[in-house]
Amino acid sequence: MASGSALIFDEEMSDYKLLWTDPVCEIEVPERLTVSYEALKARGVAERCKQVPVRLATEQEILLAHSEEYLEAVKQTLKMSVEELKAFSKQYNDVYFHQNIYHCATMAVGATLQLVDSVMKREVRNGMALVRPPGHHSQRSAANGFCVFNNVAIAALYAKKTYNLNRVLIVDWDVHHGQGVQYCFEEDPSVLYFSWHRYEHRTFWPNLPESDYTSVGKDKGSGLNVNLPWNKVGMTNSDYLAAFFHVLLPVAYEFDPELVLVSAGFDSAIGDPEGEMCALPETFAHLTQLLMPLAAGKMCVVLEGGYNLTSLAQSVCQTVQSLLGDPAPQLSGLTDPCESALDSIQNVRSSLPLPAVLSLILPLAYEFNPGLVLGVVGDSGAKTHLAPVWGHLTSLLQGLAEGRTLTLLQVRDIYFIKPFQNIHLLAVTVSALSGAPVPPLGPLGAHKPEDVQMMEKERQRLQKRWSSVQEGWGLLRCTGTTVIPQFTKIFYGAYN
Repeated sequence: MASGSALIFDEEMSDYKLLWTDPVCEIEVPERLTVSYEALKARGVAERCKQVPVRLATEQEILLAHSEEYLEAVKQTLKMSVEELKAFSKQYNDVYFHQNIYHCATMAVGATLQLVDSVMKREVRNGMALVRPPGHHSQRSAANGFCVFNNVAIAALYAKKTYNLNRVLIVDWDVHHGQGVQYCFEEDPSVLYFSWHRYEHRTFWPNLPESDYTSVGKDKGSGLNVNLPWNKVGMTNSDYLAAFFHVLLPVAYEFDPELVLVSAGFDSAIGDPEGEMCALPETFAHLTQLLMPLAAGKMCVVLEGGYNLTSLAQSVCQTVQSLLGDPAPQLSGLTDPCESALDSIQNVRSSLPLPAVLSLILPLAYEFNPGLVLGVVGDSGAKTHLAPVWGHLTSLLQGLAEGRTLTLLQVRDIYFIKPFQNIHLLAVTVSALSGAPVPPLGPLGAHKPEDVQMMEKERQRLQKRWSSVQEGWGLLRCTGTTVIPQFTKIFYGAYN
């Protein structure tokens, strides 16, 4: 079984910078890369990771997502003067070129593919590539938004081709819409792309109508492009978690990916001049942890944006620590999402058929903010093949209570009564508690209307009780009961 996390970094990717005055591009600086790595070293995180060497991408790999004409044009920048570079940059939108940027961009793609190989060959469980330049805005024949080659899009195409994958999930939590990724996969039924981004009713860059929630993919890819536009600044931890609980996780579990790629832009963190959002770096530990049960843990995180060097470095550290299996810090003061966030979430949900069960479990658990999570499952879990569901729920709840979780298996005799099922249930529980991958659930399918109504009624009932227990230390008890088609009814009780 794969274990450990890869960290891919080479200081050579910081060896280019803006050579002229440009107020738009001046925030993209070499220090973005170096401060992130130095923070990982200072916290002792880097030394806990497997250091994977960087390689240059081949031209054939770059051509998976880009045209030959564009590749040849970028190669010419090696010999350009400053004035020629400036003129070449003006052909594109919000990007600058340097004599060394082609080398750095091929290294960024190569580093990303090294990470994919390490994860898919099970040399590591997961990992992060610290790369520069970023990639998610780059298009088939155009640089865009500081991006030269589309690192994550190339990685998805490479993984599909090299490892014969049928389902790849791309999660883009950068504060800008990754339109380059969307354009690459909007007709592809094998890639699910999720992006939240500052939009403000199309007044924020890149100001595209196709960045709105109404763009859900085309033809065979219809329903597999999920845009969640933020129409105001100041989104908080609660808003980000709500987006995961009510949109991303339901559709991701429905999709059942074989690999998760994250376009990790930390301009969505507090203090960033581009995002103007209020989510703390600790939130990214939780977002990472919530994605880790998918795809049997095969997860590749790739740096995109992030322009406040302090919050960028802190967010990178929180992300890598979660990949390593460290408990996520408790998030206090969580509330209902703001009205604007709710509107955006509801708009997305109305445009896509999304299962509802995770919208009951996780929001209530995070809002309660327990000091301990107690999981209880009995013989019915073994008899009804509850094990994979129980494993995923246990994994998802690891973000609560700083990982303090107790699990009670109420089995009358583990070896003589349903021995195979009981031992399987025990093994899955131990895997989930230790941070190891749990068996995939497979596609979930739609829920019966009566089950959705039951879950909403239960959510409202439990939420009324929170005020009496939130003041002090709390215990969240999770009890697995009966299996409904494609998922499980889970009931929660809150106690002092």
